[in-house]
Amino acid sequence: MQKKFYISTAIAYTSSKPHIGNTYEIVLADAIARYKRLLGYDVYFQTGTDEHGEKIELKAKEQSLNPQEYVDKVSMEVKQIWDIMNTSYDKFVRTTNPHHKIIVQKIFKKLYDQGDIYKGKYEGLYCTPCESFFTESQLVDGKCPDCGREVKKASEEAYFFKLSNYSDRLVKYINDHPQFIQPESRKNEMINNFIKPGLQDLCVSRSSFDWGIPVSFDDKHVIYVWIDALSNYITFLGYDPDGSSEKFEKYWPADIHLIGKDILRFHTIYWPIMLMALDLPLPKKIFGHPWLLMGKEKMSKSRGNIAYADDLVNKYGVDAVRYYMLHEIPFASDGIFTDELITERYNSDLANILGNLVNRTISMAKKYFNGVVPEPNTKEKVDEELIDLVLSARDKVDTYMEDYHIASAIDAVFDIFRKSNKYIDETMPWNLAKEGNIERLKTVIYNLLEAIRIGAVLLSPFLPDTSMNILKQLNTENNSYDSIKEFNGLDYDIKLNDPTPLFVRIDKSVN
Repeated sequence: MQKKFYISTAIAYTSSKPHIGNTYEIVLADAIARYKRLLGYDVYFQTGTDEHGEKIELKAKEQSLNPQEYVDKVSMEVKQIWDIMNTSYDKFVRTTNPHHKIIVQKIFKKLYDQGDIYKGKYEGLYCTPCESFFTESQLVDGKCPDCGREVKKASEEAYFFKLSNYSDRLVKYINDHPQFIQPESRKNEMINNFIKPGLQDLCVSRSSFDWGIPVSFDDKHVIYVWIDALSNYITFLGYDPDGSSEKFEKYWPADIHLIGKDILRFHTIYWPIMLMALDLPLPKKIFGHPWLLMGKEKMSKSRGNIAYADDLVNKYGVDAVRYYMLHEIPFASDGIFTDELITERYNSDLANILGNLVNRTISMAKKYFNGVVPEPNTKEKVDEELIDLVLSARDKVDTYMEDYHIASAIDAVFDIFRKSNKYIDETMPWNLAKEGNIERLKTVIYNLLEAIRIGAVLLSPFLPDTSMNILKQLNTENNSYDSIKEFNGLDYDIKLNDPTPLFVRIDKSVN
């Protein structure tokens, strides 16, 4: 029986078109999902859009649209960009979905009936873009601690969720499950900055705007974003307080919620407490990934420092953009984006190390053996060094991916290509051909082709189109995880296809 793996991204807020900082998360999740599929897991990968709230209502009004028309437009933009980035999600969800609304109302009613939600009045400082209330002490320089914008005093009748009832239980769970919040620094931040000072009850309804899911027993109120949006992880999987689906029983709890570090509080405090109140298992891991910065600043429309994935894809290609996003952001530190840096990576890693290797290896096989894969029959120390490194790469990638060190996993794959380039310099196939040492030349060319094949299989979760292109040029369908256990997966005597450039170098002077 296949092992299951459920991965989700945060659902994108439909206030505007997602920039590359937002897009990074879906690409990261896709690489993890594809890798798990390569290993043979039964993967369920969910993403989508968060479509309710005051900010949406105001944005729609600005464009003379009703809120549903507005979110239809932006949700389509989000989905188009996720598709442009070649992401393999199984389900794209929308919180305006009628079934989601019904289940969210049931969840709210269940929590209310069991005493976890009560009616009261909220007086506090409210940030409209973040749709969050804050106390004076939580502000940073008098402004929203999350986005840095102005806050306004707000007072209204609201329903509240008794977070404090579950505070001790949550702390115990976090301490008993050290891998629950990753990276480690994020866990310490949540406990010390938010839980230990004391959890305030959470405002979970609003009555000052209409664009949301109505409270079923009090139509003056709409269900506030946290119960609505966070519930997507279970509602679309088939959770129902009156009886859940087989799909829900199969895939829940999620193996990983992949989220930006700026919404960690909602996913590591509010969401686990909601699940505890619903008597449901908690997700196995909440991973708060770092940001992709523009230069040294967080991307934002107000700063005018935004880049969009579709524009970059038109310039560099899908896999080049995926490579940059996945390789240039460390495990726990923010990454930096500039046109100069992506061009440098494109030329050095993709065009030179990988593209040049594949092109010249297949070209040599065409030149010396008419494009037919030769059978190796000699072995020297230099061959063993190459083979040992190539075969060890699989375990290295597996270890890195298990801990979500994606950039390190990609480096381990590129070590195959770096070593193969060095192997060409060490064996000098052109000299072997000149000397007439055909048996030795057969071994060298085969070893290079097989190293490239294994590298292409391991590359497939990260650069799927490039991997497919390489395997097509090798004219092989041996692309399974099992096929890279040994160094003999490329069949002899098959005819290679013509070499085609994977990445054409970019002239920096005209870029």
